[in-house]
Amino acid sequence: MRILFASSEAYPLVKTGGLADVSGSLPRALQHRGHDVRLLLPAYRQVLAKAPTPRPIATLKLGRHEVALLESRLPGSKVKTWLLHCPALYDRPGDPYHDQHHQPWPDNGERFLTLCQAAALLATDEAGLAWRPEILHCNDWQTGLAPAMLAGRQDRPGCLFTIHNLAYQGLFGFEHFLQTGLPPEYWSYEALEFHGWFSYIKGGIVFADLVNTVSPTYAAEIQTPEFGCGLDGLLRHRRQALCGILNGIDDHWNPGTDPHLARRYNSRDLDAKAQNKAALQQELGLAQAPDLPLLGFIGRLAEQKGLDLLLAALPALLTRPLQLVMLGSGEPHYQQALKAIAREHPQHFRFEQGYDEALAHRIEAGADLFLMPSLFEPCGLNQLYSLRYGTLPLVHRVGGLADTVFEEGPEANGFCFTEATPQALLAALDRALGRYRQAGHWRALQLKAMARDSSWRQSAKHYEALYQAILAGCR
Repeated sequence: MRILFASSEAYPLVKTGGLADVSGSLPRALQHRGHDVRLLLPAYRQVLAKAPTPRPIATLKLGRHEVALLESRLPGSKVKTWLLHCPALYDRPGDPYHDQHHQPWPDNGERFLTLCQAAALLATDEAGLAWRPEILHCNDWQTGLAPAMLAGRQDRPGCLFTIHNLAYQGLFGFEHFLQTGLPPEYWSYEALEFHGWFSYIKGGIVFADLVNTVSPTYAAEIQTPEFGCGLDGLLRHRRQALCGILNGIDDHWNPGTDPHLARRYNSRDLDAKAQNKAALQQELGLAQAPDLPLLGFIGRLAEQKGLDLLLAALPALLTRPLQLVMLGSGEPHYQQALKAIAREHPQHFRFEQGYDEALAHRIEAGADLFLMPSLFEPCGLNQLYSLRYGTLPLVHRVGGLADTVFEEGPEANGFCFTEATPQALLAALDRALGRYRQAGHWRALQLKAMARDSSWRQSAKHYEALYQAILAGCR
């Protein structure tokens, strides 16, 4: 199949979260399965700095901008990558969505309207590239208007829309809707209007042929008021077109080949994991204590990731015989609170502000347990990394965490809690500490975790099936 994959970020060109990991991995996995995939994303400043030899192949008139379409490839792959080069919109500091002070760019509506217009134009080969996709695969709100722009056209490709996180919806005012050129009748609750706002994400949910999210449990959760972010009624209405597919992980998260580790290891050489623990303790100034369980946390410091829950549990947690390492950045009040706690417990708790890819790998390899107390988690990737590294996840049983981490039965590979309370988290931790003291049982759990196949090969097959279903008549 010919597939145009539209996204606002893709690793390793630009990354703020899991969307980038999917957009950098799934096109590559689909290409390996024989499909002709083109990746489309904006030419942000950091993208142009990393993209191999971009060359202009077309000029697109999109709204009030003339945009150069550059062709490059995704680093480390043969995936053709099309970059929208418009310095007025994309050549900026900060990340794709925020300035250097973490404030949303005031023209984000126009910036991602341009991305959607380009996706729709390329989907029907109006750029004259002699390449027309059979499938347009859009991802999250930043590309949600593209299926709406193509609605009703006989020459359009099939459309799949993937929701990576429903909490981010792309809401703008009515005046922005008027600038899009979309039909006036789309300003209705049945189309793009959402409680008086113009909703980009509804464009994908309403107008794509099929919709998926990044785990089966999250696909069920977002049809409920608790997790549906006001869109649960629409998602229930489209439930026959909605499913969940778990994300995969790339081979650069592999303890057997990881260049960032003090000692590489695999399930046949699991004792070598202890050397990574010792090296991490030394690197971060923790007490050299091989028998103390070491807990890790890597992620955004945000309410979604369970930071309030974790902060409430930390005073009691740090009375246990353990060590804790946290790596992340986000909301300032969380950063300040964690810094204060770290000063009080220098031998047992270390907080590293920011994101360091190499350190993230060393934490995954050196930790014994990995904390993911997320209030909601569409899929989650760190629990998959942890499983591959033999670092047992301790998770809140929601979304993709519920689909991948199990405490009971033959699939047992970690620890879970159901109620989002400090008491439930601490009870799960105490169960984990009890198992940690049983060396043989702990080793069996590690081996079960490392045996899980979380590769993109499996996930790509499921996406392929969705594409085939669309082409077979779901349109």
